[in-house]
Amino acid sequence: MRWLGRRESSNMEDRRTSSGGKIALGGGAIGIIVLLLNIFMGGDSSQILDQLQQGGQTESTGAPLSAQDEEMGKFVSVIQADTEEVWSKIFQENGMTYQEPKLVLFRSSIETGCGGASSASGPFYCPEDQKVYMDLAFFDELKSRFGAEGGDFAIAYVIAHEIGHHVQTLLGTSAKVREMQQNVGGTQANKLSVALELQADFYAGLWTHYNEKKNAMLEEGDIEEALSAANAVGDDAIQSRTQGQVVPDSFTHGTSEQRKYWFSRGFKSGDIKLGDTFNEL
Repeated sequence: MRWLGRRESSNMEDRRTSSGGKIALGGGAIGIIVLLLNIFMGGDSSQILDQLQQGGQTESTGAPLSAQDEEMGKFVSVIQADTEEVWSKIFQENGMTYQEPKLVLFRSSIETGCGGASSASGPFYCPEDQKVYMDLAFFDELKSRFGAEGGDFAIAYVIAHEIGHHVQTLLGTSAKVREMQQNVGGTQANKLSVALELQADFYAGLWTHYNEKKNAMLEEGDIEEALSAANAVGDDAIQSRTQGQVVPDSFTHGTSEQRKYWFSRGFKSGDIKLGDTFNEL
């Protein structure tokens, strides 16, 4: 994708050279399961982090950044700036003011407003401090473990999805979902989680629509990168790989086809009013 020469965000914190301290991890198997089930902000971040508070220890190294690391940091900062501009415009069009979140890059482990976190949780949004947390090593996992195509637009898609969770926080959607989940059974609570995740995919597509109109960022194959990532991390695809069977009642993110559909709907329509996943599943 085209990104060089655009504004970088002042809301990015690069902590990759800082030691994140120690965090408890629940062993290899649990770490992998958490990674699998929480890609693209899988569920409530506090629940994710609670699962990590058991077992052995890991510690970040504070190693210096390579030239490639520096370049990736700039790329992420530009995408963050793009999300700020797009969502400020969308909120303004709807009579609201957008509150910009921060995006934090880290290695291995980090302390957040939602507790201690590690790379095993995948990229996630913490509503308590309104920050997106991301270890870029995740994208190597996305390609090698899950068979996604990779590429820079896949990273932009993940960032846009996490920012979608911030939008849900600002609009009160996330709070309403948590309240409803407390009053229903497990299967219905899972369906609400699926709707929340698919709406974040829709918002990622919506961001892509607006940003393409403004910056002409897309190159051949970019949308395919996003769809490949969405396909790789659908609940059905993950369960088929990890347990050999698919259990729809346990879905929390949506199927591969659902994730691709809602991203595409946001991208093609450019209309935030068409993102009501809660009444269309």
